[in-house]
Amino acid sequence: MLSPALRRLTYITALLYAVLGAVLFAAPVQTSTQFAWKVSPFVTMTIGAWCLGNAWAAWVTATRGQWSLVRTVLLYLWLFGLLETGVLLIFRAKVQLAYPFAWLYVVALGVNALAAVWGICEWLRIRPVGRAGETPTVPMRVFIACYVVFVAFLGVFGLARGMVGRGTSGAVFPEAMSAFSLSAFAAFYLALALSALPLLWARDRDTLAHHGYASYALVFIITVATFVYIDRFDFAVRPLGLVYVGAYVLVAIVTAFFLLKYGTGAREGRLAVAST
Repeated sequence: MLSPALRRLTYITALLYAVLGAVLFAAPVQTSTQFAWKVSPFVTMTIGAWCLGNAWAAWVTATRGQWSLVRTVLLYLWLFGLLETGVLLIFRAKVQLAYPFAWLYVVALGVNALAAVWGICEWLRIRPVGRAGETPTVPMRVFIACYVVFVAFLGVFGLARGMVGRGTSGAVFPEAMSAFSLSAFAAFYLALALSALPLLWARDRDTLAHHGYASYALVFIITVATFVYIDRFDFAVRPLGLVYVGAYVLVAIVTAFFLLKYGTGAREGRLAVAST
């Protein structure tokens, strides 16, 4: 089990992301001018969706608390906190801290990064061993492999452009994006891809199920934000926008199918039933 200290840090991370995400997602127009850097309302709402998704992932992971079950979701949260903190530091000259929402974003990332360092140290000390269970199916592994390759490509491409000060012109994401915003998106995608990579050799289907369950809110809420701003897309002029929309919709549908068919990975609930 996760230590009480690590669980508390993860719960606090969840609460901070929930508060920040709720405000950014519900009022993107008002908060876009009060964020940590210059962003559009669509980007603001999308970042709010990240935060709400992270809040759910952190909360359900801390609640379940079994290393063998939650390790890949913890890895995502740790990578997100560390990589996004790194992006803030690299672009620190452009960070604006005149508003409470900007400070809340920085504090949330700081607690997230602290939880990451604490968790990594705890993992190195305990060296938890993954448990064998029902073997993941071949379609599961194929889907994960395609997901990792695609999302990792987005992350590497975005980081390569962002780190040299180049943004995007709106070919895929429907708005021009600064190097700062592009780098933040790239860090998010890299965290998603690298945390899903260990699922390719996971021996327990419950680990995959928990990963899908804990990250489903992330995919679903980002998809909602995309459809709120669907008028920003001009698929006739910029057809690559279909890749952005379609990728989230596809992942949401496939993940929902697997969760409905195989469950959410709540191992402890099944074990309790089996022991009675």
